[in-house]
Amino acid sequence: MRFIHCADLHLDSKMTSNLSREQAKERKMEILRTYSRMIDYAKENKIDGIIIAGDLFDTRNISATARNMVKDSIMSNPQIEFYYLKGNHDSDNFFSKLDDIPENLHLFNEEWKTYDCGSISLSGIEIDSTNESTLYNSLVLDNDKYNIVIMHGQIGQINLNAMKNKGIDYLALGHVHEYQNGPIDNRGIYCYSGCLEGRGFDECGAKGFVVLDIDEQKLTAGFSFIPFAYRNLYTIYVDVTGAMTTQDAAAKIEDELAKNPYSSRSLVKIVLVGEVDVDCEINTDFLKDMFEEYFYYEKVYDETKLLINYSDYEKDVSLKGEFIRMVLQSDMSEEKKSEVIRCGIMALSGEEI
Repeated sequence: MRFIHCADLHLDSKMTSNLSREQAKERKMEILRTYSRMIDYAKENKIDGIIIAGDLFDTRNISATARNMVKDSIMSNPQIEFYYLKGNHDSDNFFSKLDDIPENLHLFNEEWKTYDCGSISLSGIEIDSTNESTLYNSLVLDNDKYNIVIMHGQIGQINLNAMKNKGIDYLALGHVHEYQNGPIDNRGIYCYSGCLEGRGFDECGAKGFVVLDIDEQKLTAGFSFIPFAYRNLYTIYVDVTGAMTTQDAAAKIEDELAKNPYSSRSLVKIVLVGEVDVDCEINTDFLKDMFEEYFYYEKVYDETKLLINYSDYEKDVSLKGEFIRMVLQSDMSEEKKSEVIRCGIMALSGEEI
């Protein structure tokens, strides 16, 4: 049998950080379409079941569009079993709008619930304050089956040590938004599928879901991560050491982007790093305008450090020298000194701060 393990879809997320109003609306619809494309993938690849390990929705106020898309995807695919465990963002609002729970939609609650599919069993529990201290002792599995266990939470909240020697083969987790996996014991592994689409620059890199392919006779399985996001987010660090002008920095950005040809659909944060001279002029607004046509969304941050030799300004009688000496002799942190000097030099040079 073949299963998709997904989590943290966050359908109906507002997507208002960073993006314009039009882009936020577009991204909201794209996340819904990615969910729909995943269902198409399941049909085309003869997936038997889809495990949603929490945070299907992003808010309790679910739009009719999102609610109907999910309902229709379940009801129009009776050949696929859906296993939905609520996460910390989910509520019962979705179910309250359903006249009947479809036969192929299997739910979980605050006590362990198990669904059997021949030699495969799927067990899940929704963690809350009433069960987090007792849930490990109450988990009882059949060692002669391939056991999938479904939970939502980060490791720490989920005690992996307490899951050892329970007969778990695959622990399908949600809550962490990047793909991760590792051993539980000699028998089983845990896996975070990550989210389907990144929503902010804390969710960079490939996003998608996991396909679990189980041999029902041997009770063994292979699994693979399927990158599936329509758009990916990247943070790109560009070392601009030695640059003296905005044009110098732009050339270094061009060189860095050439090493990894990012899709024009990407959302990109360019972070300038390295050491630059105190007289270096880098205009991040100009750089943002220069590269914004390269990507769907792009922004530029300057995190360079000023290379300041105190002896160069010891006897400098200029206003700039006096200002730099005053800042260097202050009790501010080195990071703050660098920031104040950068702003001061810009002001003295007639630049906007």
